Parts: sequence; structure tokens; C-alpha cells
Amino acid sequence: MREKALAAVSIHSRIRINTSTRALMNAMIQAFGKALSLILSFDMELWSIMLLSLKVSGTALTVATLIGLPLSAFLGFRKFPLRGLVISLLNTFMGLPPVVVGLFVYLLLSRSGPLGFMSLLYTQSAMIIAQTILAFPIVASLSHAAIMGVDPVIRQAAATLGATPFQVSLTVINEARYGIMAAVIAGFGRVMAEVGAILIVGGNIAGYTRVMTTTIALETDKGNFEMALALGVILLLISLMVNILLHFFQKKNMTGVNR
Repeated sequence: MREKALAAVSIHSRIRINTSTRALMNAMIQAFGKALSLILSFDMELWSIMLLSLKVSGTALTVATLIGLPLSAFLGFRKFPLRGLVISLLNTFMGLPPVVVGLFVYLLLSRSGPLGFMSLLYTQSAMIIAQTILAFPIVASLSHAAIMGVDPVIRQAAATLGATPFQVSLTVINEARYGIMAAVIAGFGRVMAEVGAILIVGGNIAGYTRVMTTTIALETDKGNFEMALALGVILLLISLMVNILLHFFQKKNMTGVNR
């Protein structure tokens, strides 16, 4: 009798688990279907959030590239005291925790901070500053590695043919272009998927500083999985395109090295 009772309990438990699993799967399928309908219907809220994400991350990446690329070239072509320390710092800062960057920028831009008079906290500008700090060491460090990876024979050949130091530098940068492009794309992937820093300094204000990653976190907390899934799908597609481009330029760079 006891064995029969245990068997009955076990069967009942399995039925409940299967029912719960089936209900969860149905709910996920429905939420995913609604998410796709949001994307295909060109929901204005959804696309405005996506465009704001691209605007903030694109601007931050542009600033990081304009600062990081000249620095990487300077480190690649000039020797000076503490050069090794600067390179080590750049490599270390590639792994900066976003929340630490967000906290630093928050303290910098808060009303009592040194730049508080600029009233940038909880604005898109604050988000751009935070993402620039995150992207800059990636662009600079990987670009420097690409420049240093160019065959020294190319520098020697250009100098032998009478090129000026500036022309030699341009020749080397041209040879390292695919590696530099890969560095820029890696920086873009870093800032597009970032949530901690921009949540702290941007405040996640609807229609103003709310981007894809912060919206996903907010809508998940609210139980609005349709919007969160829709943005998650878009973010995954962007991430896929970024990785395809990164692989392409890395392959091109390796082809150039082996040429």
C-alpha cells in the first residue's frame, strides 16, 4: 500500500511539473510572438528607444576613436618614459566594470562634484561620457596592438624609399587598418551591451535617457516581457552583425599579416 501511495504521489508530481512546464512554454511563445509583432509593426516607442541607443553609443564610439586612435599611433611610433606603464594601464582599463565607471562619472557630474556646474547628470551627454570612458581603452589598446603587429620590414622599406616619418606612420596605419577597424567594432559592441554605467548617470528617463539595455531591465521588472523580448531580439541582431563584422576584419587582418 505504501509503495502504491508513493507511486501515485510521484505520478501526480510529474503531471504537475509537466503542466507547469507546458504553461511556461506557452507563455514564452506568446510573449515572443507579441515581441515580433511589436518589431514588425514598427512600434514608435520601440524604435525611438533603439535609435536613441544607436545615437548615444555611436557618439561615444566616435569620441573614443578620435581620442584613442591618435594615442595608439603615438604609442606605436614614439618611445618615451613610462610608455610601458601607459600601455599596461590601457590593457587593464579594457576590463573596467561599468558600474564603477558609472559611479565615477556620477560623482564627477553630481551637484557637489567638480563638474556639477555643467548640469550634465541624467542627460544623454552624461551617458556619452560614461560610454566613451568604457570604449576608449578598448579602441586604443587594440589599435596599438594592430599597429605593433605590422611587419617592421614595411617601415624599413618606406623609410628606405625616402618617406618622411609622417608618411611612414601613414603607411603602417594603412597596413593595420583592418585591425584598427576590428578595434572600433569591439568598442561598439562593448558600449551597445552596457547597462550599469548609463543607468547610474542617465537615470533611465522615458523618452530622454531610456535606451535598449535599461528598458529591458525595467520592463522585465514590470513583467512586460513583450517589450523586453522585442528589444532583446533587436540587441541580439545588432550583436550578431557586430560579431560578423569583427570576424571579417580580424580575418582580413590575419590575411594581411600572412601576406
